[in-house]
Amino acid sequence: QVQLQASGGGLVQTGDSLRLSCIASGRTFDDDSMGWFRQTPGKEREFVAGIKWRSEHTYYSDSVKGRFAISRDKTKNTVYLQMNSLKPEDTAVYYCAVTVGVLTFDSVEWDWWGQGTLVTVSS
Repeated sequence: QVQLQASGGGLVQTGDSLRLSCIASGRTFDDDSMGWFRQTPGKEREFVAGIKWRSEHTYYSDSVKGRFAISRDKTKNTVYLQMNSLKPEDTAVYYCAVTVGVLTFDSVEWDWWGQGTLVTVSS
């Protein structure tokens, strides 16, 4: 059974940085991809960043490109999201996820989800 434990959210000010972590367990992820999505009330879950576990190829939404960085530590089965230059519009619940298929921006295609961690950016 795959389990994803996300952490690292909190309240920060505009321009601050924050790092989210997601510890994964329950399978070998070598052929999978992991990613981060975010969601605000009344809106669909939005792709933020993704990483292919084996190759470490990374993908970003246009809204975070240049500010956020996704990485992974194979020894700890952990994926990180380093968020810099945070803006109030980055406020959301952030979810980590795993897909065994093609890495897509569509949340429907992802197979397992963590519980979410809240990031609040004050102006």
